[in-house]
Amino acid sequence: MSNKLCIVIQTYNESALIHDCVQNARDVGDSVIVVDTGSTDDTVSRARAAHATVLSHPFVRYVEPARSFGVTHADGDWVFLLDADEYIPPELAAEIRTVIEAHVHNSYRVPRKELFGRKVWLRHGGWWPNHQIRLIRKEAFRDWPPAIHSTPIIEGSEGVLENPLLHFSKNDYARIVEKTTIFEDTEAELLAKAGRKATVPVFFRKFFGELYRRLIRDHGYLDGKIGVIESIYQAFSKTITYLYVYEKTTGRTV
Repeated sequence: MSNKLCIVIQTYNESALIHDCVQNARDVGDSVIVVDTGSTDDTVSRARAAHATVLSHPFVRYVEPARSFGVTHADGDWVFLLDADEYIPPELAAEIRTVIEAHVHNSYRVPRKELFGRKVWLRHGGWWPNHQIRLIRKEAFRDWPPAIHSTPIIEGSEGVLENPLLHFSKNDYARIVEKTTIFEDTEAELLAKAGRKATVPVFFRKFFGELYRRLIRDHGYLDGKIGVIESIYQAFSKTITYLYVYEKTTGRTV
């Protein structure tokens, strides 16, 4: 049985990160495919320069459609899904090869280690272990519902890997805010369609509820200053969602 591994990377304007990401992926997989969703910078040319195969997919504000496209177009028996701001360390790479050879399960969840500024590990505040389905046997893949936060439909059993994927997302708050506005607008559309209401009491409840969850209940304060900052930011992000819901359900701006 062949056990060829294809790494699939979904991108949108990842010029600063894509070269190193592809290089890391090439060290792990037998092939690398970049699924670009309409980048307006030089992400595509840099990905090709790093010797990745580049496929195009229409821009969607959430990753699930592009990931489904990537899995179905992968040229391997197994697929590992990777974002441009993520890194597969050697320990995880070795474990991936081991479970592929053993083939006990058809998919695997991977713990993801959030590293603020590539240095501070966010161990609390709900960030760890944040398991996500990333390793999939292509033959067992059936579908991925085209909705934000949806779970892929994969035939057979699911396993859990021990070694973490590294996530370097917390490096540039200007970019984080930009992504937040896109992501939360999409989330708000779903909430508005579901009939959720947004009032002043809701704004306060969402902000302080998320702040309590991240900072106190899930012990975000134990990560020090960075943990406090992240807890406040996540509360801000949750409130932004409901500000968008207010606009969409009332037709008025705040």
